[in-house]
Amino acid sequence: MNFYFEGAKVLDRLDAKQGSIKGVIATLPEKDRKRTAALVIETLKYKSVLNDVLDASKLLKEEKKITSRNLALVLLHDLLLAKGIQASEGPVKQAILRHKTRLHSEFTRIKIKKGVKSVTELAATGDERAAKIPRYVRINTSCWSTEEAVETFIARGYSLDGPFAHSKGFARDEHIPDLLLFSPDIQLSDDPLYTAGKLILQDKASCFPAYILSPPDDDNGVVIDATAAPGNKTSHLSALMQNKGTLYAFERDKRRFATLQMMLAKARCKNVQPVNADFLTVSPDDPKYNSVTHIGSGIVNRLDHLLESESESMDDRETRLNKLADFQLMMIKHAMKFPSVKRIVYSTCSIHAAENEHVVRDALQSEECLSGRFDLASPGDVLPAWKRRGIPEEMNNPADAASLVRCSPGEDATNGFFVSLFVRQISTAEAENKKRKGAPCANGDEETPSEDTAIRRRNKKKKRKKPQALTVSS
Repeated sequence: MNFYFEGAKVLDRLDAKQGSIKGVIATLPEKDRKRTAALVIETLKYKSVLNDVLDASKLLKEEKKITSRNLALVLLHDLLLAKGIQASEGPVKQAILRHKTRLHSEFTRIKIKKGVKSVTELAATGDERAAKIPRYVRINTSCWSTEEAVETFIARGYSLDGPFAHSKGFARDEHIPDLLLFSPDIQLSDDPLYTAGKLILQDKASCFPAYILSPPDDDNGVVIDATAAPGNKTSHLSALMQNKGTLYAFERDKRRFATLQMMLAKARCKNVQPVNADFLTVSPDDPKYNSVTHIGSGIVNRLDHLLESESESMDDRETRLNKLADFQLMMIKHAMKFPSVKRIVYSTCSIHAAENEHVVRDALQSEECLSGRFDLASPGDVLPAWKRRGIPEEMNNPADAASLVRCSPGEDATNGFFVSLFVRQISTAEAENKKRKGAPCANGDEETPSEDTAIRRRNKKKKRKKPQALTVSS
């Protein structure tokens, strides 16, 4: 029964907005995480109908032993939608089973009322787009090469016919070199290649930040992942760095930090130094970090559509999005204070302009950006083959939208995502000096007069009107 109590606690924390689904699940003990995560996610998918059954049966009013609504929900899920309650006999289980007939009856009534042919039609999966998204698998090049991986799967009977051709069809991704696409129905979580750390199950869009940041792959490279847990982005950065140089991975939560450490060990990341601290508390003047040239920042929570499907008022959603945006803006501005940083990638799994274009435009207007001589990278330096870009109407300068990458769920065969890249400029005088010395501009330096850019940004800031209240649709 402890398993169900743990699942109920996770739902309680989500109700209290103490973190994202992915973030809260990452704090669970490793031995229980997989099972508890499955229970929580499946309960959330059917939460609406389970609540209807719970209310119609009046279970909570008649059974005083069940004091938690979320406990009742996880138990109901396994009673009605799984193989029964997986726990020994006890007062809580008996309290549910006393109403077994009525609960099944109410569940059947709801199915008839909704006119569904199968139970899966009752699930709030966010949309029907999941079936159109391949199972993305990133090859961990810290362990082996993509060519070796392709040969291994072909030897297993797979063929390069595409992920939707048949159950064993797969393909190489056209944008991310070390990404493979499989059928969405394939299960690899128990595959020996996955358990050995050779395969990373990671959505395509969430591979963009590390790839766009393009970290150095030499022994002197120094990089920061400002929001590292659970570790997919960090391990990708480490692989792109060829396990060379130094990669500082920050995570402030102790339990998520433990997850990060485990993930990095599994992925054989030898150049990563995990740091159990809040990136915002780190001084840019600390000698330890004064040679950092690349910083990755952003939050990725691909499961949170299950929370957004709950009844949330427009005001509550606006408040939540604005809080997230404020935090993300602080992270970017703090990253811009590091003296040697040349490239800063900012990414979210959100489709809302409040967290995406609005954060970028505010960052471009900030004193940190102006004094640090940062601007957006040119479109040709930000995944040029990707067609979907930012929303021009949401930017102070509509032309800046071409430098932003957006992923639209249902249209791009990915989850919703957003990526931007800030690069530090050098002045014309500095560029000419480097040319005279025969040294090329460093990666991330744009040969654009910094003073002109600063003046342009300041003028825009003066003309900027007070933003109207944000309206967000679900």
